[in-house]
Amino acid sequence: MNFFKRVLSTIVGLTIFVALCFLILFLIIFFNANASDNLVVVKKNTVLELNLNQPIEDYGGRFDYSNVPFYPNTPQYDGLFNIIDAINYAIDDDKIKGISIKNNTISAGMAQTKALRDALISFKESGKFIVSYGDYYSQKDYYLNSVADTMYLNPVGFLDFKGLSMERMYYKDFQEKYGVKMEVVRHGKYKSAVEGYISQEMSEANRKQTSVFLQSIWDEMRKEISVSRNISTDQLNLLADELAGRTAKRALEAKLIDKMAYEDEYELGIQNAMGEHTLINRIDIYEYARHVGERKTTNPSYERIAVIYAQGQIIYGEGDEAMIGQGVMNKALKEAREDETVKAIVLRINSPGGSAMASELIWREIELTKQVKPVIVSMGNLAASGGYYIACNADKIFAEPNTITGSIGVFGTIPNMHQLAENLGINAEQVGTNKNSVDYSVFEPLSDEQRALIKEGIEDIYDLFTQRVADGRGMTQTSIDEIAQGRVWTGNDAVKIGLVDEIGGLDKALQAAAEVANLSEYDILELPVYEKDLQSIINQYTGGYIQTKEEILREELGDKNYELLQKMKKLTQMKGPQLLLPYEIEIK
Repeated sequence: MNFFKRVLSTIVGLTIFVALCFLILFLIIFFNANASDNLVVVKKNTVLELNLNQPIEDYGGRFDYSNVPFYPNTPQYDGLFNIIDAINYAIDDDKIKGISIKNNTISAGMAQTKALRDALISFKESGKFIVSYGDYYSQKDYYLNSVADTMYLNPVGFLDFKGLSMERMYYKDFQEKYGVKMEVVRHGKYKSAVEGYISQEMSEANRKQTSVFLQSIWDEMRKEISVSRNISTDQLNLLADELAGRTAKRALEAKLIDKMAYEDEYELGIQNAMGEHTLINRIDIYEYARHVGERKTTNPSYERIAVIYAQGQIIYGEGDEAMIGQGVMNKALKEAREDETVKAIVLRINSPGGSAMASELIWREIELTKQVKPVIVSMGNLAASGGYYIACNADKIFAEPNTITGSIGVFGTIPNMHQLAENLGINAEQVGTNKNSVDYSVFEPLSDEQRALIKEGIEDIYDLFTQRVADGRGMTQTSIDEIAQGRVWTGNDAVKIGLVDEIGGLDKALQAAAEVANLSEYDILELPVYEKDLQSIINQYTGGYIQTKEEILREELGDKNYELLQKMKKLTQMKGPQLLLPYEIEIK
């Protein structure tokens, strides 16, 4: 009897302890959410520290916590354009004396990096300093950091400057060996998202398109680095061929950097530049971005431009800040369309594409919106396949020179384990009432009739896709087919072939939207607003100690393996034909 009493008392004690922990957690959340003394203070003689190691999305997000009454619906200030706004604001902030970029390993795409670089150039042209230090520089780091007045490199560091490359994996032999394969149906000779499943080596068409867009991006990088470092583009190519940055000494001799120094010497250089007796204050870019964002006020007399962010793979469903779903997107478009203070819309797209059905539903909502208000598209790192589908009917399209776009093609994949099942002695039998009543089975080979039906669907979607593009771009369907076939283009090349109107970032798109809406002054309304629940808040304040299954997997597998698992998961979740970029583009 005493044993059961002790067990019961232990359970009661644990229950009370857990309840108290949650009560304390809620009190912390409540007071943090309602605190009025946590504003960022910027002191005089401040250096803005640009630390960009965390993944950067275009949009930090606005979140609706309406189901948690005491929690404010405040926006996040960690998006790409929050950072750019902060850099632009710092130009006229007398307390900010310069920018330090230190040990930076930028986690952003090429177009995002260019947008940041352009903002830094504007800051530098204002007369304020930019200095940079690295233990090593990757090529993307170097591209960004090359705007600095002075570049420092650790004496035992290195600079990775060798030209751009990409790698693809091919699984045909693997599938045949283990008896698990992907049944593939596609349209577009360049639509190589599925090439790895049907071949053991890269096709000439894929090699051609990859080589062309890599060269286009490399040419743009060299051109901009050439201006900043005063080294000719031809010389930069030669330095890349010679791996001239492979040691700090060689990088200095090649004038790729300005000084070899350790971090303490770098800090001493900043101190000497600002004055030996000057007390230097520092502020992180994300803190400063919050400072800037919290001080932005709207003018009730101003009309507005809505900026709607479409970031992530396109899925059929609601969507969130990481995935584009027709639910969230169409709600945002409808809100902007029906808001009388909104006079124009800029759709910022950063997507490799995805679900054909969701892309069509978003296209339709844009078409309805365009009849009421002008819609301008700004392309980020990617606006390819389905990402281009939702852009093609806009009134005007802007892209960065190194934006990846196009990829107008369609594919479908179905997993098949017939050979594996046969090897294991498994046989599946089907019975049905009609000729086509039996669904496709992963344990049976894809029949000719089934393949023909899938092919018919793929061809119908490709025909619709090219027609949508032709109508949106004022071209013939035949001319679109010639530049489609799943081929990928950079922003620069897309302008030449008519898929994009002008080169420029979000600022250019906003300017165009203001002009077409005849606005001299305006405020910006950022959308979508994402609905969040209590679990999201708890995770924010517990640092992940109350973990979701995804967070536990990431912790156990590591980031790289978790990302590989997520890629495999996405492949298995694809339903229906896909308008997706040929492959995940990771430029090295």
